[in-house]
Formats: sequence, C-alpha cells, structure tokens
Amino acid sequence: MLDESLKQTIKRKDADIHERDRYILKLEEIVRLRMLQKFAASSEKLSHQIHLFDEAELEAELAELLDSLPEAQLPPEEAKARKQRQSRTRDFSDTLVRERVELRLTRPRRPVRPAPFSKVKEELEYIPAQLKVLEIWQEKAVFETATGDEVISASRPVHPLGKSFASPSLLAQVITSKYADGLPLYRQEQIFKRLGHEISRTCMANWVIQLSVQLKPLLQRLRESQCSGDYLQADETRMQVLKEKGKTAQSQKWMWVTRGGPPSQLSVLFEYDPSRAQGVADRLLQGFSGVLQADAYAGYASISKQQCVTRIGCWDHARRKFVEVVRANARVDAGAGPEARAVKG
Repeated sequence: MLDESLKQTIKRKDADIHERDRYILKLEEIVRLRMLQKFAASSEKLSHQIHLFDEAELEAELAELLDSLPEAQLPPEEAKARKQRQSRTRDFSDTLVRERVELRLTRPRRPVRPAPFSKVKEELEYIPAQLKVLEIWQEKAVFETATGDEVISASRPVHPLGKSFASPSLLAQVITSKYADGLPLYRQEQIFKRLGHEISRTCMANWVIQLSVQLKPLLQRLRESQCSGDYLQADETRMQVLKEKGKTAQSQKWMWVTRGGPPSQLSVLFEYDPSRAQGVADRLLQGFSGVLQADAYAGYASISKQQCVTRIGCWDHARRKFVEVVRANARVDAGAGPEARAVKG
C-alpha cells in the first residue's frame, strides 16, 4: 500500500492537471472567439432562430407541441386558442364589416319540415388594395361685387402637399408602409405597378421629404407625449449619409431611436443627428422622469443627474455574451469539454 503522503501528492497533482486542462480549454475558447470576431460573419443570429423559408414548418411543429401539452401547462392565450380550435369558433372582431351571402336551393322540393333552414359558415375575406382616381370638380362662378366682378370657388379640403396628385390616403399608405411595415420605396413602386399605376420611387421620396416638414408639429407632440411616460428606451445607431454638409461620407452619423410614452399611447420616434454629443440626448429626453433603458453610453449620464431618471441596462448587450459562448464553445457542441459561461468582458 502506498503511504499517506504519496496519496496526497498524487491527489494534488491530479487536481493541478485538471485545473490546467480547464485553463487550456478556456484559452482555446478565447482564441476561437477572437478568430471568429476577426474573420467570421458578424451576425448574432443563432442556429435555432426562425428562418424565412421554414417558418411555416416550424410554426406547425410548435402548434403540434402545444396541442400535446396539458391545458394547465399552457399560457392563457394558448389555452384560449385551443378552446377556439376545438369549438370551431373564431371570435371575429365586432368592428369588421359583415356581408351576408345566401345560397338558395335551385330546385326546391316539398320539405319534410314546415320551413327551410340554413347552416351558417363564417369566412374571413381579404379585400385587395386598389387604386382609383378621384375627380375633384371644383365649381366656380363670377359674381358682381362692389369692387367689380369676382371669381368665387367652392371650398376645397386642405391638402398637406398643395397641388400634389397624391391623395392624403395615398400619402399615409406610403409612409406607413415605409416606416411601420419596413417596405422600401422601390418595393412599393412594384406594388403600385401591379395595382395598375406606376409611381416612381423618386416621386414618393419627394413626398416623404415634404411631409417631414409638414408633420413637424405632430412629431413634436409625439415627443412630448413620449417624455410624459415613466418608462423610456433609447439607443443611437451608426448610419452612413453620403451628403452631409461639413462631413465626409465615411464619417459617423447617428440615428437616435426612442420608444415609450403612456401605456395606451406608446410610440417609436427616430431622430437623425450627425452628432453623438450629449446635447442630443438632453434635447430628446427633455422633461422625462422615470426609468431609462439604454446601453452604457456616457451621453445619458447628464440626464440621470439633472432629472429624476433611473438607468437600467440593455438586454441585447447581455444576450450578446451568450451568443459569443455558443459560437466560441464548439467543443461543447461536439460533446467534449465542460460548459462555458457568459461573463461580462
């Protein structure tokens, strides 16, 4: 039998070797991560995230999985959806227009019952968008006045862009599609062409630029409403602007984005500024007091000191550390090595 001192020495050596192996694995992960950061694609999308072409299959599999779970384990919304599927009820909104379609018997025979009866099936119909031309005939006449003859016209609704051929509803569609639905102007150009009339993207771009001036009072009111809430999210993103007075095309410019406001009136506002100076944050968040969720950018420090603002961190930055672990820790995916942990760098 080995004496006690030799056992302790072997045990200590084994512990040293184990610790050294862990340290080597850690160094390998660091090197692998640095190589990925330098040479690999910079996307933070994970392998299990939904892709464009298999979304339908994944949603179907998710529905089957939810159907296999007991009702007690389902979220409230999913439990309600399951009951609707089982009872075949749809709970269509009361605001929808209803149209009755009656299917009559073509060759009525003498019924067994005193009167015919009907079975009702409800379908949700989609009415495709369409373009139509509004012919606005404005009546005019010449009237005799004390100063002479005068041409008087019937009143006409005020148009935001004056003599533009686009109706207010078309202008609203363009800006909603671009900024709320993420449809670039060149895609809208193709959509309008399919609807029967070509509207160039240059024309729509001019509409958007002119509307940005006309809608400034509304944007200012939205900014005031947003800052009246007690929770606000803020971030600033680099963007390239080709023609900026006093700056080169390669210099950094910024799009400031804020989201918040009263719970019943949430809004998302975009504000372009070629500067990332602290003064921009002070101007956009003037009058706000509450919880501000943003990254660690020092430009928001002044707001926190001068106003009653509590800073909290950004979940996206926390998620980034876990993405780095997934990408760098290839040995875990292969079944070798201990699990890594996401730590603040």
